[in-house]
Amino acid sequence: MAILVSESTRIIIQGFTGKIGTFHAQDMIRYGSNVVGGVTPGKGGQRHLDLPVFNTVKEAVRQVGAEASIVFVPPAFAADSIMEAADAGIKYCVAITDGIPTQDMMTVKNFLRRLPVQERMVLTGPNCAGTISPGRAMLGIMPGHIYMQGNVGVVGRSGTLGYEAADQMRILGIGISTSVGIGGDPIIGSSHRDILEKFEEDVETKAVIMIGEIGGPQEVEAGIFAKEHMSKPLIAYIAGLTAPEGRRMGHAGAIISSAGESAAEKVAMLKELGITICPTPAAMGDTVAAVLARM
Repeated sequence: MAILVSESTRIIIQGFTGKIGTFHAQDMIRYGSNVVGGVTPGKGGQRHLDLPVFNTVKEAVRQVGAEASIVFVPPAFAADSIMEAADAGIKYCVAITDGIPTQDMMTVKNFLRRLPVQERMVLTGPNCAGTISPGRAMLGIMPGHIYMQGNVGVVGRSGTLGYEAADQMRILGIGISTSVGIGGDPIIGSSHRDILEKFEEDVETKAVIMIGEIGGPQEVEAGIFAKEHMSKPLIAYIAGLTAPEGRRMGHAGAIISSAGESAAEKVAMLKELGITICPTPAAMGDTVAAVLARM
């Protein structure tokens, strides 16, 4: 069943005709994703990659039944694109764009909260690798060939560590139901906990690996949710054990600014919650395999 995207999900690309949007649209189409068109203001009525181009997301929803979108729009305009998708009735949006101003993302979060809960769009990113349900659909920029279809969910702030986990599991013959990159910025659309809730509801997912890093409380909040509400085992890897306090490491959100935000503190808290900890990035596949073997 997977979560968020499947082979039937009708996908559009925002920023469709640009160089980056075109490149990744071609990759998603080759993978088998159900891309039904794209949006570039001012180019509506044209065709690109033999698909229709629309001026607005509302037109795409109305004319081709778009359900999900992926944003390849420059940072200065990306927030408006995300809010346009939500206003048009898109159910799931992936914001790939890096460098969206924090104030803009605060505006996006407030805009989404104003929508009725049942109409509220799910957003992952910005600054993420996207989402893939292997063998079904890819809504992102990841190398699709390293993902094998199976029953382990993956959620992470780091795209490259997500790739590493997927490849290690593939080598061991372990497949993935869905892999979700939530993004590494300080303000993002969905948290680890939000995605864990969806994996818990997915009958196909049997276990989940959460890939976190320094900065913020969300990994521990996800661990608390797992202890209290999940019937499926959760494995966690937290990057940044040697990161110095006050220095940003890789992602804009990866900075230790208060107690409980270092990797060591997060690992200790997660262990207390009974979460299985992966000690190093090289051991992600083996740790997942060991947990599955005990089930």
